[in-house]
Amino acid sequence: MAWHFGLRHLKSPAALSRAPTPITPPPSLITTTPVPTALPYKAASIAHHRASAEDSSSKHMSTQIQNLQSFDPFAEAEDSVGDVKNTSQNYIHIRIQQRNGRKTLTTVQGLPKKFDQKKILKVIKKKFACNGTVVTDTEMGEVIQLQGDQRKDVQEFLTDKKEGLGLDAKTIKVHGF
Repeated sequence: MAWHFGLRHLKSPAALSRAPTPITPPPSLITTTPVPTALPYKAASIAHHRASAEDSSSKHMSTQIQNLQSFDPFAEAEDSVGDVKNTSQNYIHIRIQQRNGRKTLTTVQGLPKKFDQKKILKVIKKKFACNGTVVTDTEMGEVIQLQGDQRKDVQEFLTDKKEGLGLDAKTIKVHGF
């Protein structure tokens, strides 16, 4: 019976099934030292400090809870929404949108109504060698979409007085840089 790894000849099966006897240390090693009930000096001072801090904080606690009062976070914002909307419409926004992979779209939004979007698109397409279209959006109005990252080129075109539209550079916001 090699699968018992040689233990069969040492003990009988009856001896293996018995519970082991507990091992007790000799009486000379057992000590009867008393367990201290008082806290050491530093632990006692920390406990005293905590108790005094809790007492002092309970003296300053008010009976009224400030968090349960009602507050409308949009009350102040509603008054200035019209002003923000008018100022944001004055800006020309040039944004970039990620398509699939490395392909991108450049969108130009907020051009003044005095300019014809289709004619501007025709000049930009020829000058920058890219394709584009004019999309009418309900919120944004007419938006020019161009293929590729044309943000810097469009910004230079809009501010150029000789070959471009000659707009003020302060009214143009380029997003994504």
